[in-house]
Amino acid sequence: MGEVTRPAARPDEHAVEVHLVPLRRRHLRSVLRIESRVYPRPWTLALFLSELNLRSSRHYVAARIGGHLVGYAGLMLSLDEAHVTNIAVDPAWQRHKVGTRLLANLARVARARGAHHLTLEVRVSNVGAQAMYRKFGFETEGVRKNYYAETNEDALIMWAHHIDTPAYGSRLAALEAAVPGATIDETEGGRRP
Repeated sequence: MGEVTRPAARPDEHAVEVHLVPLRRRHLRSVLRIESRVYPRPWTLALFLSELNLRSSRHYVAARIGGHLVGYAGLMLSLDEAHVTNIAVDPAWQRHKVGTRLLANLARVARARGAHHLTLEVRVSNVGAQAMYRKFGFETEGVRKNYYAETNEDALIMWAHHIDTPAYGSRLAALEAAVPGATIDETEGGRRP
């Protein structure tokens, strides 16, 4: 389902330039390739298409490096809450802070659209993602038993509250400043370099 986008050699993380762009239909072939690599039960093309059609309540972003799509993330907005629907990075590009860049974008968009709180579910076994989420102020507030039916794995329900405050804005700015390399954000939540 498309060619694998692997770095020829492990690039210097300080030299990586990541472009964040609005996720579009033309990106979905690459998105589905990544979905199939990182999730036991990947989303379908039809599900992504329906999500992309809900522009007023959704925000989807793609991460590109050297012209190749290497990650994506989504956000669902409802009243004063925002829910991270998905976030995934091609395994070949993990550990380059692509996920951090994507989540920062989602948090900025949630703030810009008036959300006070941000939530998500994460596999109990995914300790790496949980560590990243904690840096963004997420705390575990519950468990969804057998949420991931394909593996009978529980999900932690994590929340970051008061994301609309100046303190959270400062936290977000500090997280973004600590990311090596360059992030060129061309989405509605973007910060220009």
